[in-house]
Amino acid sequence: MKFKKVESIMIVILLLGVVVSAVQGVGCPTGCTCNDDTYVVHCERSKLDVIPITLNPAIQRLILRNNKIKTVDAAFQFYRDLQYVDLSSNHLVNIPIKSFIHQEKLQELHLNKNKLSSINNTTFQGLESLTVLNLRENFLEDLPRGIFMVLSKLEELNLGQNRISQIDVHAFDGLSALRVLYLDDNLLSFIPTSSFSLLSSLAELHIGLNAFSVLPDNGFDGLKKLSVLDLNGAGLSNITDDAFKGLGSLRSLNLAGNMLKNIPTKQMEHLSRLEELYIGQNDFTIIPSNSLKKLVNLRKFDVTGATHLKKIEKGVFNLNVETIILTNNRELEVMEDGALTGLPKLRHLILKENNFKTFSETWLAWNELKTLELSDNPIVCDCQLLWLANLAQVKNLTSIQCASPKQLKEKQLRTLGADELGCSFSDPRQQAMLVTLSVSAVIFLGCLGLLLFRYRQRVREAVKDYKWNKRAISRKEHEYQKTFSDDDYIIRSAGIHHNSKPIPVTEL
Repeated sequence: MKFKKVESIMIVILLLGVVVSAVQGVGCPTGCTCNDDTYVVHCERSKLDVIPITLNPAIQRLILRNNKIKTVDAAFQFYRDLQYVDLSSNHLVNIPIKSFIHQEKLQELHLNKNKLSSINNTTFQGLESLTVLNLRENFLEDLPRGIFMVLSKLEELNLGQNRISQIDVHAFDGLSALRVLYLDDNLLSFIPTSSFSLLSSLAELHIGLNAFSVLPDNGFDGLKKLSVLDLNGAGLSNITDDAFKGLGSLRSLNLAGNMLKNIPTKQMEHLSRLEELYIGQNDFTIIPSNSLKKLVNLRKFDVTGATHLKKIEKGVFNLNVETIILTNNRELEVMEDGALTGLPKLRHLILKENNFKTFSETWLAWNELKTLELSDNPIVCDCQLLWLANLAQVKNLTSIQCASPKQLKEKQLRTLGADELGCSFSDPRQQAMLVTLSVSAVIFLGCLGLLLFRYRQRVREAVKDYKWNKRAISRKEHEYQKTFSDDDYIIRSAGIHHNSKPIPVTEL
């Protein structure tokens, strides 16, 4: 009885405070910004230890970040038009039962970066319109049965960076509208497949930074609409052949930061619609030919921080790839000729912070790239890179520096001319022409020599016949040759009419 009397007295006091505020004007606490036109109250770093009760009852957005509030008290019942509440970075330890029972219009609730260690199926009663719930960076250890049952309109749930190790099979009951789920950076040791089966509308799942080690067959069974799967840092060393089975709608897959020793080619055969693949920070040493052969719709490929990667073979990429990112792979120095050819849609190429010493002009159509980054490679600046120096001038690439030879170290490649790069011809077209002519001459002489060798017997006979015929003709010419004197013919000269014909001496 005493407790009820005290509670009644407190409610009366609160009501009196509201009445007084209505009479004297709505109070805005020190350090807060209160806008009665937009119905927004912003109290960040205002040293508040309780939720203010003197605010305009019609407020719709309440931002109380970075304060010292320890609990959600009865003050919320006076603000029934709230649509957005941010209580992140406070000292919340618990949320009393039915604290939000009157917040039927609330759509977003941010409780991240607090000290909440437990929640139950009564914590969120009243939040019928809630679409976003952020509980990131708390101390939650488990998710009991039906904990989110009342949140039928919830679309995004962030449970990342907690201490969750157990998830009840029915923990996600009622979340038929959920589209985005964060469970990353927890203590999960296995994929909670049975719990996911209730999330038929889920489009994004972030479940990295756990300790799975193995992805089992059909690990994501039931998630037919999943388009984004983030397994970054999940501790994976093995992926079973059918781990991704049923994920026919997947568009983006993040496998970075694991312990994979090979590209999971067979496992990804189920992902025919995949458009983005992130697979850096793993233990493979080579990206072999045809390793992405089934990913015919792949548009973006990112390998960042693969410390053991040394080589990329030709035939890795498919025709639709638009962006290739290979960065911070300190042992990567070999890109096979042809690895980047035949990619008509490639527009963004980032090859920075690797171990490439040179780049070949024949790798791809460099001029067609919209984005090109080649910085922080130990580039040897010589005549073979004259084409790149010219390209760097055209595209204004300022980040390509020489690592050697010594006299060119740390110089910008685009500032170097043909003489500095040791070229005998300054015009690359002249070089190409010279090479073409030289190659053509070698081929012609080689073919001629081969023909002469092959038909050497016929050539000898032809030469003999030619010499014999020449001697025979000479004898005949000698036999029929006649010598004529100057008196054989007389040609009338001056004084003879131009129509007259020369008359032989014999006729006279």
